[in-house]
Amino acid sequence: MKTLTLLACGAAMAALGAPALAQSKGDMTLGFGVHSVMPRSSSSTTTAGQITVGDNIRPTLTFEYFVADRIGIEVLAAWPFEHDIKLAGAGKVGKTKHLPPTVSVQYHFVNSSSITPFIGAGVTYVTFFDDKGTGALAGTDIDLDDSWGFSAHAGVDIALSERSAIRLDARYMDIDTSAKVGGAKIGTVHIDPLVVGAAYVMKF
Repeated sequence: MKTLTLLACGAAMAALGAPALAQSKGDMTLGFGVHSVMPRSSSSTTTAGQITVGDNIRPTLTFEYFVADRIGIEVLAAWPFEHDIKLAGAGKVGKTKHLPPTVSVQYHFVNSSSITPFIGAGVTYVTFFDDKGTGALAGTDIDLDDSWGFSAHAGVDIALSERSAIRLDARYMDIDTSAKVGGAKIGTVHIDPLVVGAAYVMKF
């Protein structure tokens, strides 16, 4: 979070006097960033006990096409996130990787400053892979089912020029997955992460 704070301060200084990043119908933007997936702190209770999923940071890529002035459809992609899985009383018992492609409809507000807020909502499809048992479950098959869920998005674009900006944003993703250990279903794991990060966005 310290890195994100420094990025925000630097971007704000660079943006002094910069024009707002106006978005018109037909515009497209491409964003290159880094985001942290932070599953909610409350853990899921399954037949195996309480399960928690760890945080992870990975590079991200966004593409947005504006179907109308200030209204865009955004697609989020990322390098696979990797998470440790912990079981209460047993410590780290597994690992998994996932990809969370997300499609959102977004509204970018109008203002005269170089800092432009936006909000959005959409749907996330999460696919899990490379599920592995470790520690007490080393050698045991772990399987997490793919999942669809609602996604909410909000952030600000800090303009660097008429065609570039630093974006600071946060998302909530409704991610629940059915978990199996050794082929036996043990319940639903509620991941529901907050995803926060920063990106460089350019318009073309």
